[in-house]
Amino acid sequence: MAGVTLPAADWRARPGLDRMIDALDGTSGMARWVGGAVRDTLLGLPVADIDLATRFAPDAVVQRLEAAGIKAVPTGIAHGTVTAISEGTVVEVTTLRRDVATDGRHAVVAFSDDWREDAARRDFTMNALYADPLTGEIFDWFGGREDLAARRVRFIGDPYRRIAEDHLRILRFFRFHARFGDAIDAEGLAACVARANDLMALSRERIAAELLKLLVAPGAVPVVTLMEARGIFRPVLPEIETDGVTRLTELAAREAAAGVAPDAIRRLAALVAPSAAEAVGARLKLSNNDRKRLIQATAGPGDEGAHALGYRAGIEGAIDRLLLCGADPTALIGWERPALPIGGGALVARGLAKGPDVARTLRVVEDRWIAEGFPAAERVAAIADEAVDQALRSRRNA
Repeated sequence: MAGVTLPAADWRARPGLDRMIDALDGTSGMARWVGGAVRDTLLGLPVADIDLATRFAPDAVVQRLEAAGIKAVPTGIAHGTVTAISEGTVVEVTTLRRDVATDGRHAVVAFSDDWREDAARRDFTMNALYADPLTGEIFDWFGGREDLAARRVRFIGDPYRRIAEDHLRILRFFRFHARFGDAIDAEGLAACVARANDLMALSRERIAAELLKLLVAPGAVPVVTLMEARGIFRPVLPEIETDGVTRLTELAAREAAAGVAPDAIRRLAALVAPSAAEAVGARLKLSNNDRKRLIQATAGPGDEGAHALGYRAGIEGAIDRLLLCGADPTALIGWERPALPIGGGALVARGLAKGPDVARTLRVVEDRWIAEGFPAAERVAAIADEAVDQALRSRRNA
Protein backbone atom coordinates (compact mmCIF):
# COMPACT_ATOMS: atom_id res chain seq x y z
CA MET A 1 0.00 0.00 0.00
CA ALA A 2 2.96 2.28 0.35
CA GLY A 3 2.90 5.20 -2.04
CA VAL A 4 -0.75 4.75 -3.06
CA THR A 5 -2.67 7.94 -2.41
CA LEU A 6 -6.12 9.32 -3.02
CA PRO A 7 -6.24 11.49 -6.17
CA ALA A 8 -7.12 15.14 -5.91
CA ALA A 9 -10.87 15.75 -6.04
CA ASP A 10 -13.16 18.73 -5.72
CA TRP A 11 -14.95 17.37 -2.68
CA ARG A 12 -11.76 17.44 -0.62
CA ALA A 13 -11.76 21.24 -0.83
CA ARG A 14 -15.33 21.72 0.38
CA PRO A 15 -15.67 24.42 3.03
CA GLY A 16 -15.57 23.25 6.60
CA LEU A 17 -13.80 19.93 6.03
CA ASP A 18 -10.47 21.14 7.39
CA ARG A 19 -12.18 22.26 10.60
CA MET A 20 -13.74 18.82 11.02
CA ILE A 21 -10.43 17.07 10.48
CA ASP A 22 -8.71 19.35 13.01
CA ALA A 23 -11.52 18.81 15.53
CA LEU A 24 -11.20 15.04 15.22
CA ASP A 25 -7.40 15.05 15.23
CA GLY A 26 -7.23 13.61 11.73
CA THR A 27 -3.71 14.88 11.27
CA SER A 28 -2.62 12.44 14.01
CA GLY A 29 -4.34 9.41 12.53
CA MET A 30 -7.54 9.54 14.57
CA ALA A 31 -9.86 9.99 11.57
CA ARG A 32 -9.88 8.78 7.95
CA TRP A 33 -12.13 9.13 4.90
CA VAL A 34 -13.94 5.87 4.20
CA GLY A 35 -16.36 4.18 1.86
CA GLY A 36 -18.08 5.76 -1.10
CA ALA A 37 -16.06 8.97 -1.21
CA VAL A 38 -12.81 7.01 -1.44
CA ARG A 39 -14.23 4.44 -3.87
CA ASP A 40 -15.78 6.99 -6.23
CA THR A 41 -12.70 9.22 -6.19
CA LEU A 42 -10.53 6.27 -7.23
CA LEU A 43 -13.01 5.60 -10.05
CA GLY A 44 -13.00 9.24 -11.14
CA LEU A 45 -16.70 9.63 -10.31
CA PRO A 46 -18.35 12.63 -8.63
CA VAL A 47 -18.75 12.25 -4.88
CA ALA A 48 -22.10 12.92 -3.26
CA ASP A 49 -21.83 11.67 0.33
CA ILE A 50 -18.77 12.01 2.54
CA ASP A 51 -18.06 9.60 5.40
CA LEU A 52 -15.39 9.87 8.03
CA ALA A 53 -14.35 7.05 10.37
CA THR A 54 -12.77 7.86 13.71
CA ARG A 55 -11.26 6.20 16.73
CA PHE A 56 -13.03 8.62 19.07
CA ALA A 57 -16.13 7.35 20.87
CA PRO A 58 -19.42 8.97 19.78
CA ASP A 59 -19.72 11.20 22.85
CA ALA A 60 -16.17 12.43 22.32
CA VAL A 61 -16.97 13.12 18.66
CA VAL A 62 -19.89 15.32 19.67
CA GLN A 63 -17.83 17.14 22.29
CA ARG A 64 -14.94 17.78 19.92
CA LEU A 65 -17.15 18.98 17.08
CA GLU A 66 -19.15 21.32 19.29
CA ALA A 67 -15.99 22.68 20.90
CA ALA A 68 -14.84 23.63 17.40
CA GLY A 69 -18.13 25.36 16.66
CA ILE A 70 -19.33 22.57 14.35
CA LYS A 71 -22.94 21.39 14.53
CA ALA A 72 -23.19 17.76 15.67
CA VAL A 73 -26.45 15.85 15.16
CA PRO A 74 -26.65 12.42 16.89
CA THR A 75 -28.42 10.76 13.93
CA GLY A 76 -27.37 7.22 14.83
CA ILE A 77 -25.32 7.65 17.95
CA ALA A 78 -26.25 4.22 19.36
CA HIS A 79 -24.44 2.74 16.36
CA GLY A 80 -21.69 5.33 16.50
CA THR A 81 -22.84 7.80 13.81
CA VAL A 82 -22.90 11.57 14.23
CA THR A 83 -23.77 13.97 11.42
CA ALA A 84 -21.34 16.89 11.35
CA ILE A 85 -22.30 20.13 9.58
CA SER A 86 -19.63 22.75 8.99
CA GLU A 87 -20.03 25.75 6.69
CA GLY A 88 -22.80 23.93 4.85
CA THR A 89 -20.79 20.75 4.33
CA VAL A 90 -22.36 17.57 5.74
CA VAL A 91 -20.26 14.59 6.79
CA GLU A 92 -21.30 11.34 8.47
CA VAL A 93 -18.80 10.63 11.24
CA THR A 94 -18.81 7.06 12.57
CA THR A 95 -16.77 5.54 15.37
CA LEU A 96 -14.85 2.37 14.46
CA ARG A 97 -16.97 -0.68 15.28
CA ARG A 98 -17.15 -4.42 15.46
CA ASP A 99 -20.30 -6.55 15.39
CA VAL A 100 -21.25 -8.22 18.65
CA ALA A 101 -24.46 -9.85 17.42
CA THR A 102 -26.42 -9.85 14.14
CA ASP A 103 -29.70 -11.38 13.04
CA GLY A 104 -29.80 -10.44 9.38
CA ARG A 105 -31.79 -7.27 10.05
CA HIS A 106 -30.13 -5.49 12.96
CA ALA A 107 -26.68 -5.47 14.50
CA VAL A 108 -25.46 -4.94 18.03
CA VAL A 109 -22.08 -3.23 17.83
CA ALA A 110 -19.19 -2.43 20.13
CA PHE A 111 -16.89 0.49 19.50
CA SER A 112 -13.29 -0.15 18.58
CA ASP A 113 -10.04 1.62 17.82
CA ASP A 114 -8.88 -1.00 15.28
CA TRP A 115 -9.09 0.15 11.66
CA ARG A 116 -8.87 -3.34 10.19
CA GLU A 117 -11.57 -4.64 12.52
CA ASP A 118 -13.87 -1.86 11.34
CA ALA A 119 -13.10 -2.63 7.71
CA ALA A 120 -13.76 -6.35 8.21
CA ARG A 121 -17.41 -5.77 9.17
CA ARG A 122 -18.22 -3.91 5.94
CA ASP A 123 -19.96 -5.53 2.99
CA PHE A 124 -17.75 -5.31 -0.11
CA THR A 125 -14.04 -4.83 -0.58
CA MET A 126 -14.58 -1.65 -2.62
CA ASN A 127 -16.43 -0.11 0.35
CA ALA A 128 -13.67 -0.93 2.84
CA LEU A 129 -11.13 1.58 1.54
CA TYR A 130 -9.86 4.28 3.89
CA ALA A 131 -7.76 7.36 3.18
CA ASP A 132 -5.68 9.60 5.40
CA PRO A 133 -7.22 13.09 5.23
CA LEU A 134 -3.83 14.80 5.33
CA THR A 135 -1.60 12.67 3.09
CA GLY A 136 -4.28 10.85 1.07
CA GLU A 137 -2.61 7.50 1.82
CA ILE A 138 -4.96 4.60 0.98
CA PHE A 139 -5.52 1.79 3.48
CA ASP A 140 -6.81 -1.42 1.91
CA TRP A 141 -6.78 -4.72 3.82
CA PHE A 142 -8.99 -6.84 1.53
CA GLY A 143 -7.98 -6.12 -2.05
CA GLY A 144 -10.53 -3.40 -2.71
CA ARG A 145 -8.32 -1.49 -5.12
CA GLU A 146 -7.71 -4.59 -7.22
CA ASP A 147 -11.46 -5.30 -7.28
CA LEU A 148 -12.15 -1.73 -8.35
CA ALA A 149 -9.66 -2.07 -11.18
CA ALA A 150 -11.33 -5.33 -12.25
CA ARG A 151 -14.83 -3.80 -11.85
CA ARG A 152 -15.63 -6.67 -9.50
CA VAL A 153 -18.06 -6.46 -6.57
CA ARG A 154 -16.79 -8.92 -3.99
CA PHE A 155 -17.88 -9.66 -0.45
CA ILE A 156 -15.31 -9.31 2.30
CA GLY A 157 -14.49 -12.81 3.50
CA ASP A 158 -17.22 -15.47 3.39
CA PRO A 159 -20.25 -14.25 1.37
CA TYR A 160 -22.62 -16.48 3.34
CA ARG A 161 -21.48 -14.93 6.61
CA ARG A 162 -21.79 -11.40 5.23
CA ILE A 163 -25.35 -12.17 4.07
CA ALA A 164 -26.24 -13.78 7.41
CA GLU A 165 -25.18 -10.57 9.14
CA ASP A 166 -27.41 -8.41 6.95
CA HIS A 167 -29.79 -9.95 4.42
CA LEU A 168 -30.08 -6.67 2.54
CA ARG A 169 -26.58 -7.32 1.24
CA ILE A 170 -28.14 -9.68 -1.32
CA LEU A 171 -29.82 -6.75 -3.05
CA ARG A 172 -26.84 -4.50 -2.45
CA PHE A 173 -24.60 -7.01 -4.21
CA PHE A 174 -26.69 -6.74 -7.36
CA ARG A 175 -27.15 -2.97 -7.09
CA PHE A 176 -23.42 -2.39 -6.75
CA HIS A 177 -22.75 -4.76 -9.61
CA ALA A 178 -25.26 -2.84 -11.76
CA ARG A 179 -23.40 0.37 -10.94
CA PHE A 180 -19.77 -0.70 -10.88
CA GLY A 181 -19.46 -4.28 -12.04
CA ASP A 182 -18.17 -6.02 -15.13
CA ALA A 183 -17.88 -9.81 -14.78
CA ILE A 184 -19.95 -10.87 -11.77
CA ASP A 185 -18.22 -12.53 -8.83
CA ALA A 186 -19.25 -16.19 -9.01
CA GLU A 187 -18.86 -16.91 -5.31
CA GLY A 188 -20.95 -13.91 -4.33
CA LEU A 189 -23.62 -14.75 -6.89
CA ALA A 190 -23.89 -18.33 -5.67
CA ALA A 191 -24.35 -17.18 -2.07
CA CYS A 192 -27.05 -14.66 -3.04
CA VAL A 193 -28.96 -17.29 -5.01
CA ALA A 194 -28.71 -19.81 -2.18
CA ARG A 195 -29.88 -17.31 0.44
CA ALA A 196 -32.50 -15.40 -1.58
CA ASN A 197 -35.30 -16.50 0.78
CA ASP A 198 -33.57 -14.53 3.55
CA LEU A 199 -34.96 -11.39 1.91
CA MET A 200 -38.38 -12.29 3.31
CA ALA A 201 -37.18 -11.27 6.77
CA LEU A 202 -36.51 -7.68 5.73
CA SER A 203 -38.88 -4.74 5.98
CA ARG A 204 -40.53 -3.83 2.72
CA GLU A 205 -39.21 -0.28 3.05
CA ARG A 206 -35.61 -1.52 2.99
CA ILE A 207 -36.33 -3.75 0.01
CA ALA A 208 -38.02 -0.90 -1.86
CA ALA A 209 -35.13 1.51 -1.21
CA GLU A 210 -32.57 -0.90 -2.64
CA LEU A 211 -34.75 -1.99 -5.55
CA LEU A 212 -35.49 1.56 -6.69
CA LYS A 213 -31.78 2.44 -6.60
CA LEU A 214 -30.96 -0.71 -8.56
CA LEU A 215 -33.51 0.04 -11.27
CA VAL A 216 -31.78 3.28 -12.31
CA ALA A 217 -28.20 1.96 -12.15
CA PRO A 218 -26.29 1.90 -15.47
CA GLY A 219 -26.36 -1.89 -15.69
CA ALA A 220 -29.90 -2.35 -14.38
CA VAL A 221 -31.30 -4.25 -17.36
CA PRO A 222 -28.77 -7.12 -17.52
CA VAL A 223 -28.60 -7.35 -13.73
CA VAL A 224 -32.38 -7.49 -13.28
CA THR A 225 -32.49 -10.08 -16.07
CA LEU A 226 -29.96 -12.17 -14.16
CA MET A 227 -31.81 -11.73 -10.86
CA GLU A 228 -35.11 -12.85 -12.36
CA ALA A 229 -33.51 -15.87 -14.01
CA ARG A 230 -31.84 -16.92 -10.74
CA GLY A 231 -34.99 -16.48 -8.62
CA ILE A 232 -33.78 -13.57 -6.49
CA PHE A 233 -37.08 -11.68 -6.72
CA ARG A 234 -39.34 -14.67 -6.14
CA PRO A 235 -39.50 -14.46 -2.32
CA VAL A 236 -40.46 -10.78 -2.21
CA LEU A 237 -41.70 -9.74 -5.67
CA PRO A 238 -43.08 -12.80 -7.43
CA GLU A 239 -44.88 -10.45 -9.86
CA ILE A 240 -41.56 -9.86 -11.63
CA GLU A 241 -41.39 -12.43 -14.43
CA THR A 242 -39.71 -12.88 -17.79
CA ASP A 243 -42.34 -10.79 -19.61
CA GLY A 244 -41.65 -7.94 -17.22
CA VAL A 245 -37.92 -8.14 -17.87
CA THR A 246 -38.64 -7.97 -21.60
CA ARG A 247 -40.76 -4.85 -21.05
CA LEU A 248 -37.99 -3.31 -18.95
CA THR A 249 -35.46 -3.97 -21.71
CA GLU A 250 -37.69 -2.28 -24.27
CA LEU A 251 -38.42 0.65 -21.96
CA ALA A 252 -34.74 1.28 -21.25
CA ALA A 253 -34.05 1.40 -24.99
CA ARG A 254 -36.90 3.91 -25.49
CA GLU A 255 -35.66 6.09 -22.62
CA ALA A 256 -32.21 6.21 -24.16
CA ALA A 257 -33.55 6.97 -27.66
CA ALA A 258 -35.74 9.80 -26.35
CA GLY A 259 -33.05 11.25 -24.10
CA VAL A 260 -35.22 10.67 -21.02
CA ALA A 261 -33.46 9.85 -17.75
CA PRO A 262 -34.14 6.41 -16.26
CA ASP A 263 -36.86 6.49 -13.64
CA ALA A 264 -37.29 3.83 -10.96
CA ILE A 265 -41.09 3.94 -10.68
CA ARG A 266 -41.53 3.87 -14.47
CA ARG A 267 -39.15 0.90 -14.69
CA LEU A 268 -40.93 -0.90 -11.87
CA ALA A 269 -44.20 -0.39 -13.78
CA ALA A 270 -42.60 -2.14 -16.74
CA LEU A 271 -41.52 -5.07 -14.58
CA VAL A 272 -44.87 -5.88 -12.98
CA ALA A 273 -48.14 -6.72 -14.71
CA PRO A 274 -50.65 -3.82 -14.72
CA SER A 275 -53.05 -5.94 -12.67
CA ALA A 276 -50.41 -6.30 -9.94
CA ALA A 277 -49.31 -2.66 -9.75
CA GLU A 278 -51.62 -1.67 -6.90
CA ALA A 279 -50.63 -4.67 -4.78
CA VAL A 280 -46.92 -4.15 -5.42
CA GLY A 281 -47.11 -0.46 -4.53
CA ALA A 282 -48.86 -1.27 -1.27
CA ARG A 283 -46.50 -4.11 -0.37
CA LEU A 284 -43.42 -1.95 -0.95
CA LYS A 285 -45.06 0.88 1.00
CA LEU A 286 -44.40 3.39 -1.75
CA SER A 287 -45.56 6.97 -1.32
CA ASN A 288 -49.08 7.80 -2.45
CA ASN A 289 -47.71 9.66 -5.46
CA ASP A 290 -45.49 6.75 -6.50
CA ARG A 291 -48.34 4.26 -6.07
CA LYS A 292 -50.54 6.41 -8.30
CA ARG A 293 -47.80 6.61 -10.94
CA LEU A 294 -47.23 2.86 -10.78
CA ILE A 295 -50.92 2.12 -11.31
CA GLN A 296 -51.46 4.67 -14.08
CA ALA A 297 -48.21 4.17 -15.99
CA THR A 298 -49.64 1.52 -18.29
CA ALA A 299 -52.93 3.31 -19.01
CA GLY A 300 -51.89 4.06 -22.59
CA PRO A 301 -51.39 7.27 -24.58
CA GLY A 302 -55.00 8.41 -24.84
CA ASP A 303 -56.37 9.82 -28.08
CA GLU A 304 -55.86 13.57 -27.64
CA GLY A 305 -52.13 13.85 -28.28
CA ALA A 306 -49.05 14.19 -26.11
CA HIS A 307 -49.68 17.72 -24.83
CA ALA A 308 -53.26 16.94 -23.87
CA LEU A 309 -52.07 13.84 -22.04
CA GLY A 310 -49.37 15.90 -20.33
CA TYR A 311 -51.99 18.39 -19.16
CA ARG A 312 -54.41 15.79 -17.86
CA ALA A 313 -51.97 13.27 -16.39
CA GLY A 314 -49.10 15.60 -15.54
CA ILE A 315 -45.89 15.68 -17.54
CA GLU A 316 -44.20 12.96 -15.48
CA GLY A 317 -47.18 10.63 -15.70
CA ALA A 318 -47.65 11.32 -19.41
CA ILE A 319 -44.02 10.49 -20.19
CA ASP A 320 -44.45 7.24 -18.25
CA ARG A 321 -47.50 6.28 -20.28
CA LEU A 322 -46.02 7.23 -23.64
CA LEU A 323 -42.75 5.39 -23.07
CA LEU A 324 -44.42 2.27 -21.72
CA CYS A 325 -46.75 1.98 -24.72
CA GLY A 326 -43.99 2.67 -27.25
CA ALA A 327 -45.08 6.21 -28.18
CA ASP A 328 -42.75 9.20 -28.61
CA PRO A 329 -42.55 11.43 -25.50
CA THR A 330 -40.21 14.07 -26.91
CA ALA A 331 -43.00 16.64 -27.38
CA LEU A 332 -43.22 16.82 -23.57
CA ILE A 333 -39.52 17.31 -22.90
CA GLY A 334 -39.10 20.91 -21.82
CA TRP A 335 -42.84 21.60 -22.22
CA GLU A 336 -44.48 23.50 -19.36
CA ARG A 337 -48.00 22.53 -18.42
CA PRO A 338 -50.20 25.62 -18.95
CA ALA A 339 -52.91 26.83 -16.59
CA LEU A 340 -56.46 27.37 -17.81
CA PRO A 341 -56.68 31.19 -18.06
CA ILE A 342 -60.25 31.43 -16.76
CA GLY A 343 -62.14 30.35 -13.67
CA GLY A 344 -65.67 29.77 -12.46
CA GLY A 345 -66.09 33.38 -11.40
CA ALA A 346 -65.77 34.51 -15.01
CA LEU A 347 -68.63 32.18 -15.97
CA VAL A 348 -70.82 33.54 -13.18
CA ALA A 349 -70.04 37.05 -14.42
CA ARG A 350 -71.35 35.98 -17.83
CA GLY A 351 -74.72 35.10 -16.31
CA LEU A 352 -74.35 31.51 -15.18
CA ALA A 353 -75.89 30.78 -11.78
CA LYS A 354 -73.58 29.48 -9.08
CA GLY A 355 -73.80 25.75 -8.63
CA PRO A 356 -73.06 22.56 -10.55
CA ASP A 357 -73.64 24.27 -13.90
CA VAL A 358 -70.47 26.32 -13.34
CA ALA A 359 -68.25 23.28 -12.83
CA ARG A 360 -69.88 21.47 -15.75
CA THR A 361 -69.48 24.42 -18.11
CA LEU A 362 -65.91 25.05 -16.97
CA ARG A 363 -65.07 21.46 -17.96
CA VAL A 364 -66.57 22.14 -21.40
CA VAL A 365 -64.39 25.24 -21.74
CA GLU A 366 -61.33 23.33 -20.60
CA ASP A 367 -61.95 20.45 -23.01
CA ARG A 368 -62.28 22.85 -25.97
CA TRP A 369 -59.19 24.78 -24.84
CA ILE A 370 -57.20 21.53 -24.75
CA ALA A 371 -58.59 20.36 -28.09
CA GLU A 372 -57.57 23.65 -29.71
CA GLY A 373 -54.00 23.37 -28.42
CA PHE A 374 -54.17 25.65 -25.37
CA PRO A 375 -54.92 29.00 -27.06
CA ALA A 376 -54.37 32.32 -25.28
CA ALA A 377 -56.81 34.13 -23.00
CA GLU A 378 -58.59 36.03 -25.79
CA ARG A 379 -59.65 32.82 -27.51
CA VAL A 380 -60.56 31.25 -24.16
CA ALA A 381 -62.91 34.19 -23.48
CA ALA A 382 -64.70 33.49 -26.76
CA ILE A 383 -64.92 29.78 -25.90
CA ALA A 384 -66.38 30.72 -22.53
CA ASP A 385 -68.97 33.00 -24.12
CA GLU A 386 -70.11 30.19 -26.39
CA ALA A 387 -70.17 27.63 -23.59
CA VAL A 388 -72.19 29.88 -21.25
CA ASP A 389 -74.66 30.70 -24.00
CA GLN A 390 -75.12 26.99 -24.67
CA ALA A 391 -75.56 26.26 -20.95
CA LEU A 392 -78.15 29.02 -20.55
CA ARG A 393 -80.10 27.80 -23.58
CA SER A 394 -80.05 24.27 -22.25
CA ARG A 395 -81.34 25.56 -18.91
CA ARG A 396 -84.18 27.48 -20.53
CA ASN A 397 -85.18 24.49 -22.65
CA ALA A 398 -85.04 22.05 -19.75
